[in-house]
Amino acid sequence: MTDDIPVRVRPEIAALPPYRQGKQAGAAAFKLSSNENPFDPLPGVVDRLRARMDVNRYPDATAGRLREALAARFDVSVDGVHVGAGSVSILAQLLLAVCGPGDEVVYAWRSFEAYPGLALVAGATPVEVPLAGEARHDLPAMATAVTDRTRAVIVCSPNNPTGPIVTQREFEEFIATVPRDVLVILDEAYAEFVTDPHAVDGMRVLGTAGHDNVVALRTFSKAFGLAGLRVGYAIGHPRVLDAARTTAIPLSVTAQSEEAALASLEVEAELLERVRTIGERRDRLAAALREAGWDVPDAQGNFVWLPTGAETMAAAEAFDAAGLIVRPFVGDGIRISVGEHEAVEKVLQVAASIVGTLPKDHPGRKLP
Repeated sequence: MTDDIPVRVRPEIAALPPYRQGKQAGAAAFKLSSNENPFDPLPGVVDRLRARMDVNRYPDATAGRLREALAARFDVSVDGVHVGAGSVSILAQLLLAVCGPGDEVVYAWRSFEAYPGLALVAGATPVEVPLAGEARHDLPAMATAVTDRTRAVIVCSPNNPTGPIVTQREFEEFIATVPRDVLVILDEAYAEFVTDPHAVDGMRVLGTAGHDNVVALRTFSKAFGLAGLRVGYAIGHPRVLDAARTTAIPLSVTAQSEEAALASLEVEAELLERVRTIGERRDRLAAALREAGWDVPDAQGNFVWLPTGAETMAAAEAFDAAGLIVRPFVGDGIRISVGEHEAVEKVLQVAASIVGTLPKDHPGRKLP
């Protein structure tokens, strides 16, 4: 029995802290901690959602209508699409399918904070590869970290929480070095916000030969503004996705989530106009932060990264005091979601006041 737990729990699970959600915001504060879309759902999407109040009935366990729509969109078979309660749930399913005790999962660090926990829950050993300069994935180092115990590699582009992308060329070169029987998960939760033309595109990767071990993950939570409904999807080889479907919790995607996702696809052009607005707001914010003296990495998601290092928690408190709820990562930095227009100027004011207090040799300060 593990200390203070009345039943036998795996030691690595007992030692693992639960996933920590971004701090909630009060009525007078701006919540910039969870990379949520600041725009409300479009009226047509809300109307479709309200029309699905048959909550006394189970949903279609396969999310068949949504899978068919996505299959047509990406020109793949329906079996080449898997829908889950957010892309992170599909990531968990994939790791459960391929990993066991003694296996390893390789990923960049710092990256999405759920990766190490999901690997441990699957029984595997997390293998973290430090980011390279400019807070980017070090794909050559990740390739070197792959061993005969590696069962999965996770590549996050744009990287959450730091922002930079992996290029198509870098990814292709990396894939060529990874054994064909090792699963490569391309986490593209923020793909719609990317403006760099050189960024990897999972749909382009999956359209080429020799990539049957690659699965691309995307979500309706961010760009489509359905974070509260939890619906994401994967595109990949049907047999690989069958393994994920086998480990999935049945009936976890609600009929309401599926309906809202379908409605959102039908008004995608209007939604992507909002995405462009957020992208422009992000670029202005990142440029202004650099002008204020911050060394901000390339921002390609719907957030920016401040490398505050040892001063992270003090800086987060300064934002909090100003009514800005941000996401601190102790000892590394602060992720700030691109939220309402009114929040941008407040973020810049606080950030400018902080950077002036940092030591001159601080890694978060932009060199003259």
